[in-house]
Amino acid sequence: MTDASTLEQAAAHWWRTSICDIAPGRIAFRGYPIEELIGRISFPAMIWLMLRGELPTPQQEKLLQAALVASVDHGPHAPSIAIAQMAVSCGLPLNGAMASAINTLDDVHGGAGEQAIELYDDVLRRSRGQDIDAAAAAAIDDFIATRSKYLPGFGHRFHPVDPRAAPLLALVDAAVAAGSVDGQYAKTARAIEGVLQQRKGRLIPMNIDGATAVIYGELGFAAPLARGIFCLSRAVGILSHAWEQTGRKDRNKGPMPKLFGYEYEGQQRRHLDVAP
Repeated sequence: MTDASTLEQAAAHWWRTSICDIAPGRIAFRGYPIEELIGRISFPAMIWLMLRGELPTPQQEKLLQAALVASVDHGPHAPSIAIAQMAVSCGLPLNGAMASAINTLDDVHGGAGEQAIELYDDVLRRSRGQDIDAAAAAAIDDFIATRSKYLPGFGHRFHPVDPRAAPLLALVDAAVAAGSVDGQYAKTARAIEGVLQQRKGRLIPMNIDGATAVIYGELGFAAPLARGIFCLSRAVGILSHAWEQTGRKDRNKGPMPKLFGYEYEGQQRRHLDVAP
């Protein structure tokens, strides 16, 4: 028969964690007492600490903060933001609206950063044995053949040139010059951009997902964390729009104003056969 002490140890092992140490009167994260963190480190630094186990350097913190700031919002035409507004108008509280919106951040809307890092990693693997431009071309061909014709991180359905990409890449270049990151992901992303331009005959510029993927890659984050961190960032815009919606009188807000109809493309009007 198992004694109570053994069962307690088994339960503690079941929920083991290296992230937090919490007991009555004690709260510590990654070994740091919370009272020493409060007021002394930024929220981006706290994110880094929780995910990576150590505090970031000032340059690492600056890059992470820039990526977080750049991705907070993209207006009501972004599905996640629109859903936040609609959810509030249907009576959901802020947390429900945020959950509904964040749940849309999947492969098509929200997953491009993760996919871009996977693409960059593929280029880097291939470039060990060949020129990086050739590696980029091969990786692009493989991605299109096996995953999607839409290349993650390049081009934008709304912006001819995404205004967020250049300042992010400038920060990466400064970090490379300072020796804080090695620049391999920036080099890889630009190689992909170059191959696309050569093939298309015009520039298909890097977008926010491609640029933040460069930052997350340079900082050593695993690809799935790019999506997770993007969700943290976009949650700010989602919360803002949800809160704004609470001050309006819209009820059951749909995707279009009521004066706009939709196009019906089903069967022509018909009737049931009625027996005499």
